[in-house]
Amino acid sequence: MNNIKENLINKCVLAKKAGKLLAVSTGEARNNALLAMADSLEKNEKLILEANAKDIEKAKENGIKEAMVDRLMLNSQRIKGISDAMRKVAALPDPLGSGEVWTRPNGLMIRKVKVPLGNIAIIYESRPNVTADAVCLCIKSGNTVFLRGGKEAFFSNTAIISALREGLEKSGFSGDLIQTPDDTSRETATALMTLSGYVDLLIPRGGKSLIRSVVDNATVPVIETGAGNCHVYVEKTADLEMAARIVKNAKMQRPSVCNAAENLLVDREIANDFLPVIKKVLEGTELRGCEETVGIIDVASATEEDFFTEYDDYIMSLKVVDGYKEAVEHINVHSTGHSEAIITRNTEAADYFTANIDSAAVYVNASTRFTDGEEFGFGAEIGISTQRLHARGPMGLSEMTTVKYIVVGNGQTRG
Repeated sequence: MNNIKENLINKCVLAKKAGKLLAVSTGEARNNALLAMADSLEKNEKLILEANAKDIEKAKENGIKEAMVDRLMLNSQRIKGISDAMRKVAALPDPLGSGEVWTRPNGLMIRKVKVPLGNIAIIYESRPNVTADAVCLCIKSGNTVFLRGGKEAFFSNTAIISALREGLEKSGFSGDLIQTPDDTSRETATALMTLSGYVDLLIPRGGKSLIRSVVDNATVPVIETGAGNCHVYVEKTADLEMAARIVKNAKMQRPSVCNAAENLLVDREIANDFLPVIKKVLEGTELRGCEETVGIIDVASATEEDFFTEYDDYIMSLKVVDGYKEAVEHINVHSTGHSEAIITRNTEAADYFTANIDSAAVYVNASTRFTDGEEFGFGAEIGISTQRLHARGPMGLSEMTTVKYIVVGNGQTRG
């Protein structure tokens, strides 16, 4: 472990050294770096896809479920999407330097400015697009980045990082701004969590077990992201056709992502009408229902554990509830604090739901699938924070900064 830690420290030192120039660079220079990295991704598409094919083949050999293989897979369209997302971030306003200015009665002028957080480490699982998103946001906000991806995407991540470093160097910055460990072992991940003084912020992106491991073991500041036991509640006044459309999208469009719905709550007054409809709409999805649900449609019985589970698959738990207050109570007990939705035509129900649900994103008559930096207008995101400090919800550029105060006087002393 000592050798592993020493190796990681050396990499962090390289990143911090290179980061001094990045932190004081102009917004134009950082934007040019993003554009060069986007071009480099497209230029190296063949190598990236060849590397990704190795990961896909290995994943299938290891019996990884289809939904997770989809998260891992890259193609020309997805690479173009990743590079285009980088260009969109380059077009966003510079997150650094701006801030409030005020003058105190004693003449002191105080300026609050946004500055980089420092060296940001990210431990994440199979989605290789996270690699490019993380680098893009960190470089734009003046931060260095230490990436520890999962073993499932090792070849893909290696090829993507190589292309991004190539782009950085063409733009005049050092490739050392991006660091990655030599392996994807648990020992390396654990060591990275304890690099106080070298890692300024650690962000885990992945399932509940990964996030719990980081929270339990890290000695550096952590932002919890990703775990998404999301709910859709269909209230008794809902437009049932709209509700069915939203539920289908929230569950089935991409079931392996954190903003996919895992639980459906249905008001008792419409359960007999809506549950048969939703069973047909969600054909291909395994449904697990409460006792009352099982009495209405032919589905497997849900356990209490099911209502706490983020499936990341074509599986959904169903529960009949007696009104919106019971729905809110159930959600606040079982949710991971990610995204919840109510489908209703009742303003009172919508207002109660949005005021009392304790999650980062709360929807009225829309799919939970919109909890995403791009969909919120932030560009690429570093993750979805499910905690309160210092960021919550999609973490875009603004959430990648901290502040400092510049105080200018003309000889003032404090009495």
